[in-house]
Amino acid sequence: MTFKNPSSKTEQVKEIVRCGRDPVYFMKTYTKIQHPKRGLIPFDTYSFQDDCVKAFEENRFNIILKSRQLGLSTITAAYSVWFALFKKDKNVLVIATKLQTAMNFIKKVKTMLDGLPKWLLLAKYEATKQQIRLNNGSTIAAIPTSPDAGRSEALSLLIVDEAAFIRDFEDIWTGLYPTLSTGGSAVIISTPNGVGGQYYKLWTDAVAQQNEFNTINLPWWVHPEHDQEWFDKETRNLPKRKVAQEFMCDFISSGETFLQAAEMDYLRGMLDPPKRKEGIANAVWVWADPAPERRYFISADVARGDAADFSAFHVICVDNAEVVCEFMGKVPPDKFADILLEYGKKYNGAILCPERNTFGYFTCVRLRDSGYKRLWYRNANADMWTFIQSDPEQVPGFETQVNTRSQMLGKLEELIRNQVIKIYSQRTYDQLQGFVWHGSKAQASRDAHDDLIMSLAIGMWITHGSSSDSESGREMAMAMLKATGILRRDPDSTFHVNYNSVKPISSMYVQGLNALKPRDPHRNHDPSDFNWLLK
Repeated sequence: MTFKNPSSKTEQVKEIVRCGRDPVYFMKTYTKIQHPKRGLIPFDTYSFQDDCVKAFEENRFNIILKSRQLGLSTITAAYSVWFALFKKDKNVLVIATKLQTAMNFIKKVKTMLDGLPKWLLLAKYEATKQQIRLNNGSTIAAIPTSPDAGRSEALSLLIVDEAAFIRDFEDIWTGLYPTLSTGGSAVIISTPNGVGGQYYKLWTDAVAQQNEFNTINLPWWVHPEHDQEWFDKETRNLPKRKVAQEFMCDFISSGETFLQAAEMDYLRGMLDPPKRKEGIANAVWVWADPAPERRYFISADVARGDAADFSAFHVICVDNAEVVCEFMGKVPPDKFADILLEYGKKYNGAILCPERNTFGYFTCVRLRDSGYKRLWYRNANADMWTFIQSDPEQVPGFETQVNTRSQMLGKLEELIRNQVIKIYSQRTYDQLQGFVWHGSKAQASRDAHDDLIMSLAIGMWITHGSSSDSESGREMAMAMLKATGILRRDPDSTFHVNYNSVKPISSMYVQGLNALKPRDPHRNHDPSDFNWLLK
């Protein structure tokens, strides 16, 4: 569309009215941009850019998943100019990953304002490197990310650029969202940066229609000048992950995820809503109630209870590696012990094994002092695990160290890859999506959590951590066997959780090994052979 220059006042008024009603017409007809080779040229927008602007007008919240080199920063700069120029007292804020990017955005805005005909520049303005202030009361500001970015202002339009690469974006978004409460709108833009994080969550929730965002997906081929030859040239020297990130709008391939796509597909195929949700804030999800003669093991990861991390546990059926119940919530370590006791008793006197690092130590001491008889201990004199009665001189639980962490995560990956584990939880699946490699260490990506992953990994390592013909496998089998006792209940005494104190489980006891081990009359048994237990 050519640049218009109406001469009469009547024609100018008509053009002003039309531009105020149609931002796409305004951009195509009157805005100019700085081309790196051709200098100042009219902004002849592409159809996909026009569609973005129309979506900005039709939807209060928009989230864009994009390829690189599509001119999204230019189109949002032009939309900001139109928004601030034709609306009074509007506050536009752009958040960029770094200061130079923010300054470049304001530079584009100033170029567009300077290029407008005088009769269309309805308000005079003052410009700094990071802000444009118009005398109609509107402002356009661009700032780099920070924990308190934009918190003090009531925003009319928020634009977040490359949101997937913003550190602590979850906290930033939590602070920004209330600033839009007076009716402001938001445009969040990014190329993918692996699974996990606040941008990924906003996008996936939007796709599932679980939030207010309208989704706009812009892979490389939406640009009419980008053909296969262009794509091949641009990606020739890039690794696959970078191609997925910069051009394909592919979350999974763009990140170095702990699990491969096929393994995630296997887990996704098992997802199933829980049979019920219970407990405080419905934090306990239950898929199966305890079955007679089934053996259960409860592993747990412990958090402080009032910070970003969650405490978590999994109830694992040892007989078939099925997760039948899980918890994820924020409770103090001592109260978490009470909940573990409740579900340990409920699931046939399950063996309890929380992680005992840092805050887990308080949970483990509480369990030991409760009198519960089915706890998991580390043998301090040997590199093995053993089950013993509660011992005031020892603290039960799993101590996560560098070597044990890699071993248990490796076992978890192996069990998923070989499709041994049965787990139905959307919460655990979501955390695994955001569990990525940072160098040689697998950990949660920015704004993601790994509490359920670590809890599950502890349980799977202890119950399936070694081959059945190894010495350590026999040691684990011995421990499991000792812990498999007969639960005797006093009909006049009922155990329940009191969140102010823990009542001892005095009616629970464990029978000896000899009374429990089944014997095959056709086989001579070696007393140290416990391989049958692991089969």
